[in-house]
Amino acid sequence: MGNQLDSLAQVKGTLIDLALRFGPKLLAAALIMTAGGFAAGWVARAAARGLHRLDLEPPVRMLLARVARVLVLGLFVIMALQNLGVELLPLIAGLGVAGAGIALATQGVLSNVVAGLTIIFTKPYKVGEYVGVAGVEGQVDAITLFSTVLTHADRSRIVVPNRKVVGEILHNYGRIRQAEIGVGVAYGADLTAALEAIRGLVQANPRVLAEPAAVIQVAALADSAVQIAVKPWVAVGDYGAIVGELNLRLVEELRRRGIDIPFPQREVRLLGGAPPVT
Repeated sequence: MGNQLDSLAQVKGTLIDLALRFGPKLLAAALIMTAGGFAAGWVARAAARGLHRLDLEPPVRMLLARVARVLVLGLFVIMALQNLGVELLPLIAGLGVAGAGIALATQGVLSNVVAGLTIIFTKPYKVGEYVGVAGVEGQVDAITLFSTVLTHADRSRIVVPNRKVVGEILHNYGRIRQAEIGVGVAYGADLTAALEAIRGLVQANPRVLAEPAAVIQVAALADSAVQIAVKPWVAVGDYGAIVGELNLRLVEELRRRGIDIPFPQREVRLLGGAPPVT
């Protein structure tokens, strides 16, 4: 019984000694980290407000604000470790070895991050533009360090890893697209009147942009009709609707004006008489 009491007293004394030796340092480290959290948040918010005034993309502003937050927090972590008496050089060496192992294990993730940084700083496309890449296309909804999110015309979302974007052929339509519609009129029709009717119809559509001007011209002399190309410029969001609207209005307007839209047809002539039947 006496030995147990002596052991408990020894443990108690050890704990009190450790508390007296390291308690103030732990408390100071906790206070430093708490202050660091507040300071890092304040610096990140201040950086975001300051960067908002510059002509930078939202992902760039977000990245720089996060970097500022991490740097400030890292500074306070170093101060807390120094207060605890931790040797930083061996710790940094250990973190370097661990970082190398983590980098080997997460090559795909890191390649996405590097590609994301490349996209953010080179700006091959911006949020709101319509792009086609890696066999898919859509309007850019978000650009992060790991992926690019596209919104398809059918309102679905496409998440493209950034490493699939960098190094691939990228088609950036921007914020407007040129629709392409073809209509055929009879060879005997008044082409000048047909072109004027089509031009007035296109200009009256509220989805069609005034600039750049729509291209309306004779495109080809086909087998059964004169093909007229109608290529108006519209906003990306109106691209899907404009083709159907103009096709309907073109048919109605040309019929109203008496301009014939011929059916596909082909004239076949037999030269020479048929062989006699014996």
